[in-house]
Amino acid sequence: MSFRDPDTEPIKKVSIIISKGSLEGIYPGLIMANGARAEGMEANLFFTFFGLDAIHKKRIDHIKVATVGNPAMHIPTLLGGLPGMSALATHMMSKKMDELDIPPIHEFIEMIGDTGAGMYACLASVDMFGLSKDDFVEQVNDIITVGDFYDLAAGGEIIFT
Repeated sequence: MSFRDPDTEPIKKVSIIISKGSLEGIYPGLIMANGARAEGMEANLFFTFFGLDAIHKKRIDHIKVATVGNPAMHIPTLLGGLPGMSALATHMMSKKMDELDIPPIHEFIEMIGDTGAGMYACLASVDMFGLSKDDFVEQVNDIITVGDFYDLAAGGEIIFT
């Protein structure tokens, strides 16, 4: 079943912005990029602000579920802030994703990189956090400006997760 209007041009390129540093902020962009590559589309990922954690060598394996102020958790903010709640939620979500054969972030980044997707860190965020290219996983193509990102995105769809 196709939802696409036959008179509409198919999407050929997507550029996905990942700005959040939590599991639920990172995975949607990775899943969309992976799906785009599987459909033969060009895909670029632009990591900015706390989304840089998804490509940071020391943080990539320590991403957690945000339990405070997250209405989708369906728990009061006060409970979400209790010690161990984020770790518990992260453990539960990681277990479920493992059952569904969804890879951990570092594996997903490697997989998507292997498909030829572009991965870029935001220069303004890198400068703001005092980082350098050495802080990032090898799949990161470059550190670029927002203007460079728009140049890469030209002619395609931009998705902000």
